[in-house]
Amino acid sequence: MTVREGSLEAPTRHPLDWKNPEFYDKDACLKEMERVFDICHGCRRCVSLCNSFPVLFDLVDESATMEVDGVDKKDYWKVVDQCYLCDVCYMTKCPYVPPHEWNLDFPHLMLRAKAIQFKEGTPTQFRDKTLSSTDRNGKLASIPVVVQMVNAAKNSPALRKLGENMMGVHQTAWLPDFASPTFAKGAPQSRAGLPVRDGQRTPGKVAVFATCYVNYNEPGIGHDLLKVLSHNDIPYVLVEKEACCGMPKLELGDLESVAALKEKNMPKLAALARAGYAIIAPIPSCNLMFKQELPLMFPDDPDTQAVREAMFDPFEYFVARAKDGLLNTDFKAELGNVSYHVACHLRVQNVGQKTREMLQMVPGTHVNTVERCSGHAGTWGVKKEFHETALKIGRPVFRQMAEHPDGTPNWIASDCQLGGHHIEQGMQIAGQNVDGKLAHPITLLRMAYGLE
Repeated sequence: MTVREGSLEAPTRHPLDWKNPEFYDKDACLKEMERVFDICHGCRRCVSLCNSFPVLFDLVDESATMEVDGVDKKDYWKVVDQCYLCDVCYMTKCPYVPPHEWNLDFPHLMLRAKAIQFKEGTPTQFRDKTLSSTDRNGKLASIPVVVQMVNAAKNSPALRKLGENMMGVHQTAWLPDFASPTFAKGAPQSRAGLPVRDGQRTPGKVAVFATCYVNYNEPGIGHDLLKVLSHNDIPYVLVEKEACCGMPKLELGDLESVAALKEKNMPKLAALARAGYAIIAPIPSCNLMFKQELPLMFPDDPDTQAVREAMFDPFEYFVARAKDGLLNTDFKAELGNVSYHVACHLRVQNVGQKTREMLQMVPGTHVNTVERCSGHAGTWGVKKEFHETALKIGRPVFRQMAEHPDGTPNWIASDCQLGGHHIEQGMQIAGQNVDGKLAHPITLLRMAYGLE
């Protein structure tokens, strides 16, 4: 049999067989890791993406045989711990993903291993479960009296040191403030009465899935999104009583919690999808969850598939509206030099660089695009044992964001606002003056329209 060196075909994804008891067979998982690691060792194309691959290759190179068979299988878990499921290796680098006969899916193999780890329990499980409970944390921390205490504690070096010792959250890692009121409480729930103008590429009405981060941490991003929708006469509704999309639980390997959150969100989202709404989430990870991960976990669920078809990244939607001739392009303010980072969970949605396309429509705006992982990776980058690695992974991004070809950047931006803050911190460590320059691309679009 002739084996192809690589695949020129578009990658396809197999459903995640997580309900099969064999999925949690540790010996079978280790055997599959050995097979996949051996292929990765022979290729090494992904060495620059994240720390999983350097850790793997160092284990191989330092073994007695200098092959995967010389690596102790207990050390496989060191590779697993470094993976934060960005999916970039699968979608942009690996030549052996299906339909190639080697059928290599590194991220979902790591997810399987994480699910086994979660079932067995780990020394850091209390910390990890706490950090990944974004809905619960947000509801508690955004209580008016509590929010002031939580935000003050976040900025106290003594309390941060205590938090590192007790919870394993790195004392210098950037952490978000909590907001009160939340976005859901402070935003108009809908804007009805506007005519629905469907386009060839886009539904003419929008349902906004706010996301935990926008709801509890930076509601201004959500308010800016509503202002842009209103400015374009697009009727919208907010998704009522939404729960976390489940991405933080997925990254932990807690698949039962992912399924429970899906049961809370899916009925109302599916009803909106079938009613002809485009569903928009302003955070890429949440879009990816509904576009990819949940459909792969529940491939036979018609509600999940209906929501997948209705999900849009905000700028995917706006650029499509522009192509339909239905977007207001009468911009009032120049943005100058924008250094824009393409978040990993946006890259792997395969919609193209729609944020860049949109910002470049604004006169007097020069976009420097950086397409490389920032290293933040949700909760992974704030953990004590990973934060320094997260900064190391992000160093090329920090440098490239500062090197705008048209001069000093006026703005730095990332569709992933957590990644944006991580980039801001990394640039500050490198001696760059970026105070007041970080803005979410949706905020930049609101500013370009001249909206207050």
